[in-house]
Amino acid sequence: MSILVFIEQRDGRVRAVSREALGEATRLAAALGGPVVGVCPAATDPGLAALGEAGAERVLLAAHPAFAAYDAAGYARAVAVAAETLKPALVLFGASTMGRDLAPRVAARLGAGLASDCIALAVEGGRLVASRPVFAGKALQKVAFPKAPALATLRPKVFAPVALGGRSAAVEPLAVDFDAAASRAKVLRVAAAGAGKVDLTEAEVIVSGGRGMKGPEHFQLLEDLAAALGASVGASRAVVDAGWRPHSEQVGQTGKTVSPKLYVAVGISGAIQHLTGMTSSRCIVAINKDAEAPIFKVADYGIVGDLFEILPALTEAVGKLNAHA
Repeated sequence: MSILVFIEQRDGRVRAVSREALGEATRLAAALGGPVVGVCPAATDPGLAALGEAGAERVLLAAHPAFAAYDAAGYARAVAVAAETLKPALVLFGASTMGRDLAPRVAARLGAGLASDCIALAVEGGRLVASRPVFAGKALQKVAFPKAPALATLRPKVFAPVALGGRSAAVEPLAVDFDAAASRAKVLRVAAAGAGKVDLTEAEVIVSGGRGMKGPEHFQLLEDLAAALGASVGASRAVVDAGWRPHSEQVGQTGKTVSPKLYVAVGISGAIQHLTGMTSSRCIVAINKDAEAPIFKVADYGIVGDLFEILPALTEAVGKLNAHA
């Protein structure tokens, strides 16, 4: 009844979503009674032994020069080989861009069931049960798996990692028969985000702007508040479609799903497509001049008023608090 966790790495560094998945695997292992094993396709070892402190007992390294960048066919082959070798009860992926693409490919290879974007996992009556939002977040679906292995992708920032001090994972080679020349798609270039920018899916605090900002030039007000809060900047689909902000900042059904500790929605009415991407935030603050805006129905705190007056005052107040911290 082992648990297999896909270890996502980029540029030789293990992503935070993998540590979150290992943390959940460690908690489930107490009920299932098996070991937690990672599998990492990579060109070289990105420091996998350190994942012992994150809950992995051992990690299988599928080393191949073609795995320096994400190769869908190669990565799927590596994870499938690991699953066929271990015969785990459960295979976990982070619901990152890579994980959302990879998990269905592995599920198809294994002929297994997949629950995507899960926000909770539990063992009930000896079966794994996954909880996931459906109908744009209006309902919570619980699904059970009739046979092993069960595959699941975990929403980032929802599952807490663990810290097991002094543990080291055994790193073992995993032989994968893969011909890179046979791949139907190949990564030609990776356009990195600007220096210092945190990906929205990994941000602890997000300040998002909507059409109420009235123009791209006013997003400097959001940038100032984000700088004071140590936050990342997000945007609604309407803003991205208008060309005010890049797609990488879009939050919502056709953008990124985020779960920060604090989400500040400024000038965002709260269309269901946007709510889908941010309602799992731990604390939501809404600023809007329309007291009837749907965003206030999901907000923990709301401010009704002119954002062009509120944002500078809020930024100043946060700056004063930082100065006395």
